[in-house]
Amino acid sequence: MARALEARGLDVMVEPLLDIEPVPGARVEADGAQGILVTSANGIRALARLHSDRSLPVWAVGDSSAAVSRALGYDRVESAGGDVDTLAGLVARRVDPAGGVLLHAAGSVTAGDLAGLLEAQGYRVRRQVLYRAVTATRLSAELHRALKGGAVDLALFFSPRTAATFVRLVAAAGLESSIARLAAYGLSANVSAQLAPLPWARLRQAAEPTQAALLAALDLDLTRESLS
Repeated sequence: MARALEARGLDVMVEPLLDIEPVPGARVEADGAQGILVTSANGIRALARLHSDRSLPVWAVGDSSAAVSRALGYDRVESAGGDVDTLAGLVARRVDPAGGVLLHAAGSVTAGDLAGLLEAQGYRVRRQVLYRAVTATRLSAELHRALKGGAVDLALFFSPRTAATFVRLVAAAGLESSIARLAAYGLSANVSAQLAPLPWARLRQAAEPTQAALLAALDLDLTRESLS
């Protein structure tokens, strides 16, 4: 994403709001599994570290997690190109519920209820908590200075949890007024809902929950600004 923004002539600052940590003692129970469900790149990375078998098919929530899966050596990978709802739909079209349990490589906190969606359709889902995402406790000094000094024009958010964390940390730092000149871009309705408490100059939502759609929303605004 940083490279895509830089290609548009934008200066980019990356602000990590989550630290990814392995779950101590986590083990992968793959016996009887007919495939792997991936709802984040961190999930498949954690699974690959703990389990060497790359033979199972992978159904990934989006293109980024699918690309990471392929890079890690999984050669039967399909992307749902969206969110947990579209992933559940992909599985329903591709997978026989009688073929075995589905292994979900997950974190301690997940967005949506993938297991519930699939179990309602007769699938068995084995959720394996392999990593945890620890939220930041403060904004970096660099971002604090940039927001206070009016050096940030727009911000992009990819998950409800990072959006909510940003809102909380901005409020804790007393920087709400600095947000009034920024445009925010959220990957989905759930992300945008978490961003809503701040007084953004504008709050945009991707037409669908993909990186390409988020960039398309940004490109539309950049084009309008160049023509104004």
